[in-house]
Amino acid sequence: MTLGVIGEKLGMTQVYDENGLCIPVTVIKVEPATVCQVKTDETDGYNAIQVGVKSAKEKHLTKAQIGHFKKNNLENFRHLQEFRVENPQDYTVGQKIDLSVLSDISKVDVTGKSIGKGFQGTVKRHNFSRGPMAHGSKNHREPGSIGAGTTPGRVVKGKRMAGNMGNEKVTVTKLSIVKVDTDKNLLLVKGSVPGPEGKLVTIKPSRTKWN
Repeated sequence: MTLGVIGEKLGMTQVYDENGLCIPVTVIKVEPATVCQVKTDETDGYNAIQVGVKSAKEKHLTKAQIGHFKKNNLENFRHLQEFRVENPQDYTVGQKIDLSVLSDISKVDVTGKSIGKGFQGTVKRHNFSRGPMAHGSKNHREPGSIGAGTTPGRVVKGKRMAGNMGNEKVTVTKLSIVKVDTDKNLLLVKGSVPGPEGKLVTIKPSRTKWN
């Protein structure tokens, strides 16, 4: 149960450390999120807080969403997300969650939706080896046999084959925080994070022992 933040991926660049080493970083803009609802074990069966980011117009929301925000005298938000917490009583509706929750954290886990690449073959999708590229070969990028001819006599579930690639929820763990700019609401993490530029990602303190 760790509280995180939601940010917009701006892109990648590079910075230099005190030793002059070049570090590739991803720049994430983290605007303060607003607590929209506090859920407790007594009322909802679990402890969590719901936060909202990115202002939205009413025409882009459902009536249920609009009523949810008006009930708590909040502005309309485009994106809502929950974070499990141990002590929900420490939070109130309307409270702001900003980059300060990562002030003492050295490594984070970043979750986002990967870039969709459409329908792809097995060579690109699963890194299969290709066949001979000679003129007489008829198996340049074919997947090969997909099952036995007798028992079990069918294609087993989970067989790696061609299909849709990307557009999946992906989490990259143990990314080092290079810089936290609270004035500009920018977070710089070492390495790449899932998703295209402009999409939202979730940043949580890493749960690994290396944190």
